[in-house]
Amino acid sequence: MSVQISALSPQTRAQALTDLAERQFDVLVIGAGVVGAGAALDAASRGLSVALVEARDLAAGTSSRSSKLVHGGLRYLKQLNFSLVFEALRERSLILKTLCPHLARPVEFIYPLERKGIDRGYVGLGIGVYDVLGAGKGVPSHHKHLSKRKTLETFPDGKKGHIQGAIKFYEGQLDDARHTMMIARTAAAYGASVATSARVVDLVREGQRVVGAVVRDLETGHDITVRARTVVNATGVWTDDIQEMLGGKGSFRVQASKGVHIVVPRDRIKSKTGLITETEKSLLFIIPCPWSEDFWVIGTTDTPWDLDKAHPAASASDIDYILEHANALLEKPLTRADVVGVYAGLRPLLAGESDQTSKLSREHACVSPVPGLVIVAGGKYTTYRVMAKDAVDEAAKQLPGAVEKCCTDKVPLIGADGYQALWNTRARIAERTGLDLARVEHLLGRYGSAISDLLELIDQDKNLGEPLESAPKYLKAEAVYAVSHEGALHLDDILARRTRISIDTWDRGDGAAQEVAELVAPLLSWDAEAIDREVGHYRTRVAAERESQEQLDDLTADAARLGAPDVRVGAG
Repeated sequence: MSVQISALSPQTRAQALTDLAERQFDVLVIGAGVVGAGAALDAASRGLSVALVEARDLAAGTSSRSSKLVHGGLRYLKQLNFSLVFEALRERSLILKTLCPHLARPVEFIYPLERKGIDRGYVGLGIGVYDVLGAGKGVPSHHKHLSKRKTLETFPDGKKGHIQGAIKFYEGQLDDARHTMMIARTAAAYGASVATSARVVDLVREGQRVVGAVVRDLETGHDITVRARTVVNATGVWTDDIQEMLGGKGSFRVQASKGVHIVVPRDRIKSKTGLITETEKSLLFIIPCPWSEDFWVIGTTDTPWDLDKAHPAASASDIDYILEHANALLEKPLTRADVVGVYAGLRPLLAGESDQTSKLSREHACVSPVPGLVIVAGGKYTTYRVMAKDAVDEAAKQLPGAVEKCCTDKVPLIGADGYQALWNTRARIAERTGLDLARVEHLLGRYGSAISDLLELIDQDKNLGEPLESAPKYLKAEAVYAVSHEGALHLDDILARRTRISIDTWDRGDGAAQEVAELVAPLLSWDAEAIDREVGHYRTRVAAERESQEQLDDLTADAARLGAPDVRVGAG
């Protein structure tokens, strides 16, 4: 089967729901985060019939709220978990070089040294081993020791009397939400039926065997019984919720850990590279923003979370923690007034003996607690493809006949084929389209070779080639394309995940909400009342998030965030 440029549109969603009701699938995947989308692509590319259902939006949870890094994990090296580091570095190489070079790229970092002598030997040894393990795996693998003077040339805003030097090395980065969406689109191109706003409310069983699920269409409230030979639970922090449908806890427990990041303007920190350092709780990253040269992404925290899983709230304490540790390296401290955006996500960790989430397992587990059901949980973003492979391998054991081996290490995502040639000819694209070169580079880094679809929309309606008035980094066509090709059903999907307007504009998308809603209304059959409802919901969400970020602790922050109900009824 050859892959086609596939659109996820309101029409393809409607067809997917029809398929869910009428067909029996080899594999039903629950959850369209990166692992679930990856499992759908893995199964579909083996020739299996696949359905992928998601209660909210593609990458709506953890998979849109990471550090945006593709990395082996220096922390795991410190824990002497060489196998996990090597596996992640191998996957980093595949992501950067084969699967999605249009979305992922190498990024240079320094690790500032704060103690004379001790840090250079200790950190240098660790990064040296990291480089050896990662040799040839997608990024330059020659780390370099920098003197204090060279460090401050690279990082002019470094704290002069504090930083004693640095070690320079490379990692990979990508925009996680767009990456996950592209995986789901690629799965659809290989035949998977993909439906968002489709929440599993029960499992269907025949005796002890799971034979499908009851799926509620949250746009209409209608329930659909989906028949499947195997079901894969890839719901991350919701794993235990699905396990409860079996009447028990299942094979393992998942502990949610909250990670918070802030977004600040690029000109507030003068540095030629990103920065990584270690705090008492986690690693702290100051990362060049992967989707815009105008910002830094700074994080993260690592604290237990047992409150609302759909909308984890960042508190004032979380933001202050990040600012405090970033400021330990900066000559000119950041303040709350510098924060453009904030986001919080939950890592699904396999529970261990320690209550400290930083010590829980980042490895993944894949089990079949009853016939017909496979559960995959844990892991890290970079190794999503391995987790997906293991889940489908386990499901394949329960399917009749022989099942083809995994081939996703050789399956480029939509937009990857032809990307390099288009990048090389980007000046001609700019000349032909009338778009400036920086805009074409921005589009190629978001759509790859699928840029042709976007440019076709602009050819049909020249107005779509204009920037959004309140978010001029994005074209009007990008908002329309998010609905016509990328599966967005609600304003929140467009502003928070297909674009990053919700965290890279000072008003967090408040101003763009009305303009974008009116642009996409014809595609989603929204009348004036529906537009008002979508815009009102989005602005209420922004207000609730701002209020939560003024609260001192998780409990009060969670209560404030819950002041904005989910736009998808019953999706929480």
